[in-house]
Amino acid sequence: MKRVIFTVLAVLLVLGAAGCGSKEKSSSGQQQSQKVELGIIQIVEHPALDAARKGFLDVFAENGYKDGDKLAVDYQNAQGQQDNLQTIANKLAQDKKSLILAIATPSAQVMADKTSEIPILITAVTDPVEAKLIKSMDKPDTNITGTTDMNPIKEQLQLIKDIVPSVKKVGIIYNSSEINSQVQAKACKDIAPELGLEIVEAPITASNEVMQGAQSLVGRCDAVYVPTDNMVVAAISSVVKVGESSKLPVFAAEENSVKSGAIGTYGIDYYKLGRQTGEMALRILKGEKPQEMAIESQKELTLTLNPAAAARMGVTLPEELKAKATLVE
Repeated sequence: MKRVIFTVLAVLLVLGAAGCGSKEKSSSGQQQSQKVELGIIQIVEHPALDAARKGFLDVFAENGYKDGDKLAVDYQNAQGQQDNLQTIANKLAQDKKSLILAIATPSAQVMADKTSEIPILITAVTDPVEAKLIKSMDKPDTNITGTTDMNPIKEQLQLIKDIVPSVKKVGIIYNSSEINSQVQAKACKDIAPELGLEIVEAPITASNEVMQGAQSLVGRCDAVYVPTDNMVVAAISSVVKVGESSKLPVFAAEENSVKSGAIGTYGIDYYKLGRQTGEMALRILKGEKPQEMAIESQKELTLTLNPAAAARMGVTLPEELKAKATLVE
Protein backbone atom coordinates (compact mmCIF):
# COMPACT_ATOMS: atom_id res chain seq x y z
CA MET A 1 0.00 0.00 0.00
CA LYS A 2 2.80 2.44 0.89
CA ARG A 3 4.46 1.64 -2.42
CA VAL A 4 1.22 2.41 -4.32
CA ILE A 5 0.68 5.72 -2.47
CA PHE A 6 4.30 6.76 -3.18
CA THR A 7 3.89 5.93 -6.88
CA VAL A 8 0.65 7.96 -7.14
CA LEU A 9 2.26 10.97 -5.41
CA ALA A 10 5.26 10.81 -7.72
CA VAL A 11 3.01 10.77 -10.79
CA LEU A 12 1.02 13.75 -9.47
CA LEU A 13 4.23 15.72 -8.85
CA VAL A 14 5.47 15.03 -12.39
CA LEU A 15 2.12 16.03 -13.89
CA GLY A 16 2.05 19.19 -11.77
CA ALA A 17 5.53 20.21 -12.88
CA ALA A 18 4.63 19.55 -16.51
CA GLY A 19 1.48 21.62 -16.11
CA CYS A 20 3.44 24.54 -14.67
CA GLY A 21 5.96 24.33 -17.49
CA SER A 22 3.16 24.24 -20.03
CA LYS A 23 1.52 27.28 -18.42
CA GLU A 24 4.78 29.25 -18.43
CA LYS A 25 5.40 28.39 -22.06
CA SER A 26 1.88 29.40 -22.97
CA SER A 27 2.25 32.70 -21.11
CA SER A 28 5.61 33.35 -22.75
CA GLY A 29 4.22 32.48 -26.16
CA GLN A 30 1.33 34.87 -25.58
CA GLN A 31 3.74 37.66 -24.69
CA GLN A 32 5.81 36.97 -27.76
CA SER A 33 2.70 37.02 -29.97
CA GLN A 34 1.56 40.43 -28.71
CA LYS A 35 1.52 42.92 -31.58
CA VAL A 36 2.33 46.59 -31.66
CA GLU A 37 -0.94 48.29 -32.57
CA LEU A 38 -0.01 51.16 -34.89
CA GLY A 39 -2.54 53.73 -36.01
CA ILE A 40 -1.71 55.96 -38.99
CA ILE A 41 -3.69 59.11 -39.71
CA GLN A 42 -2.92 60.95 -42.97
CA ILE A 43 -4.62 64.12 -44.26
CA VAL A 44 -4.49 63.29 -47.98
CA GLU A 45 -2.75 61.05 -50.49
CA HIS A 46 0.10 62.53 -52.46
CA PRO A 47 3.60 61.23 -53.25
CA ALA A 48 5.50 63.09 -50.51
CA LEU A 49 3.23 62.00 -47.65
CA ASP A 50 2.95 58.48 -49.06
CA ALA A 51 6.76 58.30 -49.22
CA ALA A 52 7.06 59.36 -45.57
CA ARG A 53 4.60 56.63 -44.55
CA LYS A 54 6.49 54.01 -46.56
CA GLY A 55 9.82 55.03 -45.02
CA PHE A 56 8.34 54.72 -41.52
CA LEU A 57 6.90 51.24 -42.17
CA ASP A 58 10.07 50.04 -43.93
CA VAL A 59 12.11 50.79 -40.79
CA PHE A 60 9.63 48.81 -38.69
CA ALA A 61 9.74 45.85 -41.12
CA GLU A 62 13.56 45.87 -41.14
CA ASN A 63 13.52 45.65 -37.35
CA GLY A 64 11.18 42.67 -37.17
CA TYR A 65 7.86 44.51 -37.04
CA LYS A 66 6.04 43.39 -40.17
CA ASP A 67 2.38 44.16 -40.65
CA GLY A 68 0.40 41.07 -39.71
CA ASP A 69 3.29 39.58 -37.72
CA LYS A 70 4.51 41.65 -34.74
CA LEU A 71 2.73 44.72 -36.06
CA ALA A 72 -0.92 45.52 -36.74
CA VAL A 73 -1.28 48.62 -38.93
CA ASP A 74 -4.51 50.60 -39.03
CA TYR A 75 -3.95 53.09 -41.86
CA GLN A 76 -6.60 55.76 -42.35
CA ASN A 77 -6.62 58.54 -44.96
CA ALA A 78 -8.94 61.54 -44.59
CA GLN A 79 -8.88 62.38 -48.33
CA GLY A 80 -8.41 66.04 -47.46
CA GLN A 81 -11.63 66.27 -45.43
CA GLN A 82 -11.58 67.76 -41.92
CA ASP A 83 -14.69 65.79 -40.88
CA ASN A 84 -12.94 62.56 -41.85
CA LEU A 85 -9.90 63.56 -39.76
CA GLN A 86 -12.09 63.99 -36.68
CA THR A 87 -13.75 60.59 -37.16
CA ILE A 88 -10.42 58.82 -37.72
CA ALA A 89 -8.75 60.48 -34.72
CA ASN A 90 -11.65 59.59 -32.43
CA LYS A 91 -11.48 55.94 -33.50
CA LEU A 92 -7.70 55.63 -33.09
CA ALA A 93 -7.87 57.17 -29.61
CA GLN A 94 -10.76 54.94 -28.53
CA ASP A 95 -8.92 51.86 -29.81
CA LYS A 96 -6.00 52.76 -27.49
CA LYS A 97 -3.29 52.08 -30.07
CA SER A 98 0.28 51.41 -28.92
CA LEU A 99 1.57 54.22 -31.17
CA ILE A 100 0.08 56.68 -33.62
CA LEU A 101 1.80 58.14 -36.69
CA ALA A 102 0.26 61.48 -37.67
CA ILE A 103 1.28 62.58 -41.17
CA ALA A 104 1.08 66.34 -41.87
CA THR A 105 0.06 69.22 -39.61
CA PRO A 106 -3.76 68.92 -39.79
CA SER A 107 -3.58 65.21 -38.88
CA ALA A 108 -1.25 65.91 -35.97
CA GLN A 109 -3.41 68.74 -34.60
CA VAL A 110 -6.62 66.72 -34.64
CA MET A 111 -4.92 63.65 -33.17
CA ALA A 112 -3.32 65.71 -30.38
CA ASP A 113 -6.77 66.91 -29.33
CA LYS A 114 -7.99 63.34 -28.88
CA THR A 115 -5.30 61.84 -26.65
CA SER A 116 -2.59 63.03 -24.31
CA GLU A 117 -1.57 59.48 -23.36
CA ILE A 118 -0.84 57.51 -26.53
CA PRO A 119 2.61 58.36 -27.99
CA ILE A 120 2.14 60.29 -31.23
CA LEU A 121 4.90 60.40 -33.85
CA ILE A 122 4.57 63.29 -36.29
CA THR A 123 6.15 63.72 -39.70
CA ALA A 124 5.75 66.22 -42.54
CA VAL A 125 4.87 68.89 -39.97
CA THR A 126 6.48 72.23 -40.76
CA ASP A 127 6.35 74.02 -37.40
CA PRO A 128 5.09 71.89 -34.50
CA VAL A 129 5.53 74.75 -32.02
CA GLU A 130 3.45 77.19 -34.09
CA ALA A 131 0.88 74.40 -34.54
CA LYS A 132 0.71 74.16 -30.71
CA LEU A 133 1.64 70.48 -30.74
CA ILE A 134 4.69 70.79 -28.47
CA LYS A 135 6.25 73.23 -26.00
CA SER A 136 9.66 73.42 -27.67
CA MET A 137 11.67 71.69 -30.42
CA ASP A 138 14.33 70.53 -27.94
CA LYS A 139 11.91 69.18 -25.33
CA PRO A 140 8.32 68.64 -26.54
CA ASP A 141 6.96 68.10 -23.00
CA THR A 142 3.87 66.42 -24.50
CA ASN A 143 3.06 62.93 -25.79
CA ILE A 144 4.23 64.10 -29.23
CA THR A 145 7.59 63.95 -30.98
CA GLY A 146 8.87 63.23 -34.48
CA THR A 147 10.25 65.08 -37.48
CA THR A 148 9.75 68.46 -39.13
CA ASP A 149 9.76 69.05 -42.89
CA MET A 150 10.55 72.76 -42.67
CA ASN A 151 12.15 73.38 -46.03
CA PRO A 152 15.19 75.56 -46.77
CA ILE A 153 13.18 78.43 -48.26
CA LYS A 154 16.12 80.77 -48.78
CA GLU A 155 18.06 78.15 -50.74
CA GLN A 156 14.95 77.28 -52.75
CA LEU A 157 14.27 80.91 -53.72
CA GLN A 158 17.95 81.28 -54.60
CA LEU A 159 17.63 78.23 -56.87
CA ILE A 160 14.85 80.00 -58.77
CA LYS A 161 17.20 82.98 -59.29
CA ASP A 162 20.02 80.69 -60.41
CA ILE A 163 17.81 79.06 -63.04
CA VAL A 164 15.77 82.13 -64.06
CA PRO A 165 18.23 85.05 -63.56
CA SER A 166 15.72 87.64 -64.76
CA VAL A 167 13.17 86.75 -62.07
CA LYS A 168 11.89 89.66 -59.95
CA LYS A 169 8.51 88.46 -58.74
CA VAL A 170 7.78 84.95 -57.41
CA GLY A 171 4.20 83.77 -57.06
CA ILE A 172 3.24 81.44 -54.22
CA ILE A 173 0.06 79.33 -54.10
CA TYR A 174 -0.93 78.08 -50.65
CA ASN A 175 -3.89 77.09 -48.48
CA SER A 176 -4.49 80.11 -46.27
CA SER A 177 -6.23 78.02 -43.60
CA GLU A 178 -3.35 75.56 -43.04
CA ILE A 179 -0.81 76.62 -40.41
CA ASN A 180 2.19 74.98 -42.07
CA SER A 181 1.41 76.89 -45.27
CA GLN A 182 0.96 80.19 -43.41
CA VAL A 183 4.39 79.69 -41.83
CA GLN A 184 6.02 79.12 -45.23
CA ALA A 185 4.26 82.06 -46.88
CA LYS A 186 5.47 84.37 -44.11
CA ALA A 187 9.01 82.99 -44.38
CA CYS A 188 8.98 83.63 -48.14
CA LYS A 189 7.92 87.25 -47.61
CA ASP A 190 10.56 87.74 -44.92
CA ILE A 191 13.40 86.23 -46.98
CA ALA A 192 12.55 87.53 -50.47
CA PRO A 193 13.77 91.15 -50.03
CA GLU A 194 17.34 90.10 -49.20
CA LEU A 195 17.40 88.18 -52.49
CA GLY A 196 15.98 91.12 -54.42
CA LEU A 197 12.66 89.35 -54.91
CA GLU A 198 9.01 90.23 -54.37
CA ILE A 199 6.41 87.64 -53.36
CA VAL A 200 3.02 87.64 -55.10
CA GLU A 201 0.48 85.62 -53.13
CA ALA A 202 -2.34 83.43 -54.45
CA PRO A 203 -4.07 82.10 -51.32
CA ILE A 204 -6.75 79.42 -51.73
CA THR A 205 -9.12 77.61 -49.37
CA ALA A 206 -10.23 74.52 -51.35
CA SER A 207 -8.64 72.01 -53.71
CA ASN A 208 -10.86 73.06 -56.62
CA GLU A 209 -9.30 76.55 -56.41
CA VAL A 210 -5.74 75.39 -57.15
CA MET A 211 -5.88 75.84 -60.92
CA GLN A 212 -7.67 79.17 -60.55
CA GLY A 213 -4.96 80.28 -58.11
CA ALA A 214 -2.25 79.31 -60.61
CA GLN A 215 -4.03 81.09 -63.44
CA SER A 216 -4.31 84.24 -61.31
CA LEU A 217 -0.50 84.44 -61.20
CA VAL A 218 -0.05 84.50 -64.99
CA GLY A 219 1.22 87.94 -65.95
CA ARG A 220 1.76 88.94 -62.33
CA CYS A 221 5.02 87.10 -61.63
CA ASP A 222 8.07 85.61 -63.35
CA ALA A 223 8.04 82.20 -61.65
CA VAL A 224 5.84 80.18 -59.29
CA TYR A 225 6.89 78.52 -56.03
CA VAL A 226 4.80 75.69 -54.55
CA PRO A 227 5.50 75.17 -50.82
CA THR A 228 4.90 71.91 -48.96
CA ASP A 229 1.19 72.66 -48.88
CA ASN A 230 -0.85 69.44 -48.76
CA MET A 231 -3.79 70.80 -50.74
CA VAL A 232 -1.68 72.34 -53.52
CA VAL A 233 0.81 69.47 -53.78
CA ALA A 234 -2.09 67.01 -54.12
CA ALA A 235 -3.17 69.04 -57.18
CA ILE A 236 0.32 69.91 -58.49
CA SER A 237 -0.65 68.73 -61.99
CA SER A 238 -3.01 71.71 -62.28
CA VAL A 239 -0.23 74.16 -61.45
CA VAL A 240 2.15 72.43 -63.88
CA LYS A 241 -0.48 72.58 -66.63
CA VAL A 242 -0.80 76.35 -66.20
CA GLY A 243 2.99 76.71 -66.10
CA GLU A 244 3.45 74.81 -69.36
CA SER A 245 0.67 76.56 -71.26
CA SER A 246 1.79 80.03 -70.09
CA LYS A 247 5.56 79.38 -70.15
CA LEU A 248 5.57 80.33 -66.46
CA PRO A 249 8.34 78.38 -64.64
CA VAL A 250 7.03 76.33 -61.69
CA PHE A 251 9.35 75.37 -58.83
CA ALA A 252 8.56 73.26 -55.77
CA ALA A 253 9.59 72.72 -52.17
CA GLU A 254 9.93 68.93 -52.39
CA GLU A 255 11.24 66.44 -54.91
CA ASN A 256 8.04 64.47 -55.56
CA SER A 257 6.47 67.61 -57.03
CA VAL A 258 9.50 67.83 -59.34
CA LYS A 259 8.85 64.27 -60.44
CA SER A 260 5.26 65.37 -61.12
CA GLY A 261 6.34 68.17 -63.46
CA ALA A 262 7.84 71.10 -61.53
CA ILE A 263 11.27 72.29 -62.72
CA GLY A 264 13.32 71.72 -59.58
CA THR A 265 13.91 71.98 -55.87
CA TYR A 266 16.60 71.92 -53.24
CA GLY A 267 14.96 70.06 -50.42
CA ILE A 268 14.38 67.05 -48.24
CA ASP A 269 13.63 63.44 -49.10
CA TYR A 270 10.29 62.46 -47.56
CA TYR A 271 11.06 58.75 -47.66
CA LYS A 272 14.20 59.39 -45.58
CA LEU A 273 12.20 61.68 -43.29
CA GLY A 274 9.71 58.86 -42.70
CA ARG A 275 12.56 56.46 -41.93
CA GLN A 276 13.98 58.95 -39.43
CA THR A 277 10.56 59.10 -37.74
CA GLY A 278 10.39 55.31 -37.70
CA GLU A 279 13.72 55.12 -35.87
CA MET A 280 12.33 57.49 -33.24
CA ALA A 281 9.25 55.31 -32.85
CA LEU A 282 11.42 52.25 -32.19
CA ARG A 283 13.17 54.17 -29.42
CA ILE A 284 9.79 54.83 -27.81
CA LEU A 285 8.96 51.10 -27.97
CA LYS A 286 12.21 50.51 -26.08
CA GLY A 287 11.17 52.84 -23.28
CA GLU A 288 12.11 56.40 -24.24
CA LYS A 289 9.53 59.10 -23.50
CA PRO A 290 8.29 61.35 -26.34
CA GLN A 291 8.14 64.22 -23.84
CA GLU A 292 11.95 64.21 -23.70
CA MET A 293 12.78 63.46 -27.36
CA ALA A 294 13.75 66.51 -29.42
CA ILE A 295 12.03 67.11 -32.76
CA GLU A 296 14.42 66.13 -35.56
CA SER A 297 14.96 67.64 -38.99
CA GLN A 298 16.64 66.15 -42.03
CA LYS A 299 20.27 67.08 -42.32
CA GLU A 300 20.86 66.00 -45.93
CA LEU A 301 19.28 68.12 -48.67
CA THR A 302 19.01 67.06 -52.32
CA LEU A 303 19.05 69.10 -55.53
CA THR A 304 16.50 67.63 -57.92
CA LEU A 305 15.89 68.91 -61.46
CA ASN A 306 13.47 67.94 -64.20
CA PRO A 307 15.02 68.89 -67.59
CA ALA A 308 11.94 67.91 -69.61
CA ALA A 309 9.68 70.04 -67.42
CA ALA A 310 12.08 72.97 -67.77
CA ALA A 311 12.00 72.66 -71.57
CA ARG A 312 8.19 72.57 -71.61
CA MET A 313 8.15 75.84 -69.64
CA GLY A 314 10.74 77.52 -71.85
CA VAL A 315 13.64 77.31 -69.36
CA THR A 316 17.23 76.21 -70.02
CA LEU A 317 18.89 74.58 -67.02
CA PRO A 318 22.51 75.65 -66.30
CA GLU A 319 24.91 72.79 -67.00
CA GLU A 320 26.74 73.30 -63.68
CA LEU A 321 23.50 72.71 -61.77
CA LYS A 322 22.59 69.66 -63.83
CA ALA A 323 26.03 68.17 -63.12
CA LYS A 324 25.41 68.09 -59.35
CA ALA A 325 21.69 67.33 -59.35
CA THR A 326 19.54 64.24 -59.31
CA LEU A 327 17.83 64.43 -62.71
CA VAL A 328 14.26 63.27 -63.21
CA GLU A 329 13.94 61.27 -66.42
